[in-house]
Amino acid sequence: MAPFDVNGLAGTVGYALAFGAIGFGFGAVLEMAGFGDTRKLAAQFYLTEMTVLKVMFTAIAVAAVLLALASGFGLLDMSRVFVNPTFLPSEILGGLIMGVGFVLGGFCPGTSLVAASTLKIDGMLFVLGGLAGVFLFGESVGSYEPFWLSGNLGRFTLPEWLGLSTGLTVLLVVLLALTAFLAAEAIERRFGPARASVRRRPRLAWAGAGVLLAAGLVLAARGDPGPEQRWRWLPAAIRQQVAERAVLASPAEVVALRKDTALRVEMLDLRSEHDFNLFHVGGAERVTRADLTTPARLRRLLEAPPSTITFLADNGEGPALEVWKDLRSRGVANLYVLEGGMNRWLELYPVPDCVATRGPGPLGGAPEYRFLYATGDSLPASWPELPRSRAFRLPCATAVVSGGEGAGEYLWPNHAYTRRVKPQVKAVVKGGCG
Repeated sequence: MAPFDVNGLAGTVGYALAFGAIGFGFGAVLEMAGFGDTRKLAAQFYLTEMTVLKVMFTAIAVAAVLLALASGFGLLDMSRVFVNPTFLPSEILGGLIMGVGFVLGGFCPGTSLVAASTLKIDGMLFVLGGLAGVFLFGESVGSYEPFWLSGNLGRFTLPEWLGLSTGLTVLLVVLLALTAFLAAEAIERRFGPARASVRRRPRLAWAGAGVLLAAGLVLAARGDPGPEQRWRWLPAAIRQQVAERAVLASPAEVVALRKDTALRVEMLDLRSEHDFNLFHVGGAERVTRADLTTPARLRRLLEAPPSTITFLADNGEGPALEVWKDLRSRGVANLYVLEGGMNRWLELYPVPDCVATRGPGPLGGAPEYRFLYATGDSLPASWPELPRSRAFRLPCATAVVSGGEGAGEYLWPNHAYTRRVKPQVKAVVKGGCG
C-alpha cells in the first residue's frame, strides 16, 4: 500500500536499471527538445528563441503538480525525498559562474552530456572543461571552505520561504510558468525570426495549460493534509508500534542512554511553563506542539544525525503520543515518548519529601506531585546519570534515595526496563540535475 518504500531494492540490478532508464529518458527528452544544439540553447540569451525557458518551466510546473498531488493523496512521503541543502551565498555565486559559462559555451552540464552522446565535438569539449573545473574545485575548495559552507539553510523549500501551504505554492508556480510562456512568446515575436510571428499555439498546449491550472486550484483548495490524515497514510507497521507501546521508553532507559557518550539525548518537555519550572529533566527544553511543527524546528528534527535520540515528555503519555504521531507522520525518526511521563520519572527518581509529595490517585495526565517551590533541574533527580555534581541543590539532610547520601554521592537504584530505543538511519534517495 502506498506510499511505497523502494529502499529494499537498493543495490540490486533492478534498482540500477530503473534509475538508468530515468537518466536515459531525461537525456532523450533534452535531445528531442533540441537541447543538444548549442545554437538553440544560446539563442535564449539573445531573445530570439525561448525554447529552453518554456521546456524547463514546463518540467518544473508538471513535476511540482505531480509531486504535490502524490503527496497530498498519500502516494508519496515527501519527507523521504532528498532536497539539496541550501547554502545561499555560495549558490548565488555558483549560479552566476554557471550562467556565464552557459552564455560563452552554449551548454549547461546536462545538455553538454546530451551533445557529447550524439558525438558533437563542442559538447565533448564542454564536458572535458566541466571535468577540469570539478578537479580544480576539489583541489582549491579548502582555501575558501568557510564561504562555501556559509548561509546553510538546510532543507529549505518554497512553501517554507513564502509561509504558504504546498498547494497554494504550487498554484503560484503554475501561474508563474504560464505567465513566463506568454512573455516568452511575446519576446520571440519581437526579437525572433519572422516565422515566429505567424506560429500558432497548438490546441494541446492550451489543454495542457488548463490541466495544470485546474490541478493547481485543486491543490490550493485542498490544502496540506492534517495530522490524522498523514497518520493514516503511514505503513501499518509504524501504527502498530503505538498499539504495542514500542515507542514508549522507560525513564530508566533514558537515564542509561544519557550515560552513553556516543549518543545525543534530547528531552522535549511539552508541559506548561509552571510545571516545567517546578521540576524538569536536566537539559530538557520546554516546547509546545506548535513550536515543533514550525519549518525551522521540523527541519532541525528531520536533519538530526542518527546518533540523536529525541524524547517527548508530558505529565502523562497521552498528549506526548499525539505529538509523536504528528511528527512521525512528517518523517521524524529516532523519536520516542517518555513512558508514564514526568509522573513516572519522579516515581523512579524521587525528590525529597521536603520539596514535593505525591498526591493520592493513580498516575495520569495531571501532575501527581505537589511541589512546595520551583526546583528546575537543580535536584539530583533531574540528573540520575550523574553520581555527583556541585550544582546539586541539597534541601534536606536526610537521604534522598536508597543507598543514601555518602560523601556527596547519590546512588540511584538500577531499575529494570525493556529496551525500546533502536537508533535508525533514515534512508534517502539523492539525485539532481546538472
